[in-house]
Amino acid sequence: MEAVGKLISLVLLTSTCLAEKNFMEPQGKSSCGGHLGEFQKALILNLDANESCTWTIERPENKTIRLIFSHFQLDPGASCEVENIKVYDGATTDMPLLGKVCSKVDYVPVFESSSNSLTFQISTSSSVIQRSVFVFYYYFSSENHFDNCGGYLDAFGGSFTSPNYPNSHPEFAYCVWYIQVDKGYKINLNFKEIFLEIDDNCRFDFVAVYDGPSTNSGLLGQVCGRIAPTFESSSNFLTVVLSTDYANSYRGFSASYTPVYEKEVNTASLSCSSDKMTAIISKSYLESLHYNENDLQLNDPLCRPRVSNVLEFSIPLNECGTIKQVKNHTITYTNIITITNSSSSAVITRQKHLQIILKCEMENNSTVEIMYITEDDIIKNISALGKYNISMAFYESESFNNPLLSSPYYVDLNQTLFVQVSLHVLDPNLVVFLDTCTASPTSDMAPPTYDLIRSGCSQDNTCKIYYPSGHYGRFQFSAFKFLRRLGSVYLQCKVLICESNDRQSRCNQGCVSRRKRAISSYKWKTESVIGPIRLKTDHTASRNSEFQNQVHAEESQQVQHSNSLHVLSFMVLVLNVMIIAVMLMKQYRKHGTECQYQKLPSY
Repeated sequence: MEAVGKLISLVLLTSTCLAEKNFMEPQGKSSCGGHLGEFQKALILNLDANESCTWTIERPENKTIRLIFSHFQLDPGASCEVENIKVYDGATTDMPLLGKVCSKVDYVPVFESSSNSLTFQISTSSSVIQRSVFVFYYYFSSENHFDNCGGYLDAFGGSFTSPNYPNSHPEFAYCVWYIQVDKGYKINLNFKEIFLEIDDNCRFDFVAVYDGPSTNSGLLGQVCGRIAPTFESSSNFLTVVLSTDYANSYRGFSASYTPVYEKEVNTASLSCSSDKMTAIISKSYLESLHYNENDLQLNDPLCRPRVSNVLEFSIPLNECGTIKQVKNHTITYTNIITITNSSSSAVITRQKHLQIILKCEMENNSTVEIMYITEDDIIKNISALGKYNISMAFYESESFNNPLLSSPYYVDLNQTLFVQVSLHVLDPNLVVFLDTCTASPTSDMAPPTYDLIRSGCSQDNTCKIYYPSGHYGRFQFSAFKFLRRLGSVYLQCKVLICESNDRQSRCNQGCVSRRKRAISSYKWKTESVIGPIRLKTDHTASRNSEFQNQVHAEESQQVQHSNSLHVLSFMVLVLNVMIIAVMLMKQYRKHGTECQYQKLPSY
């Protein structure tokens, strides 16, 4: 048994050393740069001064490359022009630049390819310091969709969890939640639980929280392990990202968010959206006028505010007594907040009469606020310019019942594609008209471009425009690709919004030539972009490739520990066999002695 104990100690010590060696050994250091063709891979890159190393990743057909620099240490004193990481959308550094990473970036850099390859280059300055970059990549396709993986959260407080919570989160998940509350509020984000892979630098699985509406808004924190932190935004926007790799899946996280009023105001504020107006009035301001929340009402007294340290009136544009007015090229929605109770008598009063007039003027892509106060009675005119919300999506069929939410949208050449542009309003008297729809191989709609619809007329022999149907504009066409270009196609549609009862509006003119367009008019104009569309291929690479150069310490330890247990089990088995063999030999010898022939004594 003493020998077995020594054997166990030796095996465990060897496993630990091997695991540490496997984790700490820098991957890719011996050759500066190279070609990466594995299905997924993680690298620890240690770089010296005055280096310029380039790695190229080749993906299988019908896959997208996601590249994540979850932790890196570069020279903090070097300029971004001298020491940086550059990522290119292609097989060489001559391809379009996706982005440049420097030592002072305030986000976790994540890049996705639109071609079948991706290149990243790391350049260092002459400073002799320790540099380390942890990077991993993997391939994914439109089928990699998880329930509850990201989305838009705009309720006045709520909760959300990682996919599969409280069960193990999926591998290769990249989920983004965009949180928005009403203007004038901050967001308090509270993680009830985080259970992710433990790492000092959160390189493998992590949650990143950004102080704004996107992942470029400024990083509030990158967390993992078992901590449960709290974050607060500086505005009414917050972005949360969950990123996981290929190993060690745990419970994930559960979080909730609540709005926190940003500051006390002396007056009131108004914001306008496509379907409602939101007015916020400070309770302290009402108290200074000797009123409270029960003294205020809208045109419709049944529409009551939500009360905290402020009064928030959420007013639908077609309810609560809101009045719609159409004049020239403007639609105005108006409601009034007035005082219902007063301590004044029928003859005299010692209180100022409060009346707040709320006006939303619908314009395109602009928002301003104007207010003033009269010297006598308090009459607040609060006006805000709002914009109509437009969205565009692909659908499975011409029934337009099931939108396709995955992106990119992989299609075959000549496949019939169905597109719907939706106007998100409650006003039934507005209609949508598709004026122009253009295709481009890039999201910025750079040349070359190809017109599907121009001036309301089909420009492609496969394009069919459906008759306008209220808040929806619809068309279909056959999929194509641009010659000598990447296999991506983006669509941009310019949309006109008109009054349905205006027979002279542009929306009711349909397809007209350019020389006749001057005789018609429209009320509002906006645009929407969708994409990319990408072509399928007949070849799909195997998804069962093995990982090489594993860098997960915990996973390596588990593998080595498993091997150690196998070795130990084998040694114990051998020892047991030897012991049993010895015992059998002794028994056999003893039995053989007892059975020897002997003479019987004679009497």
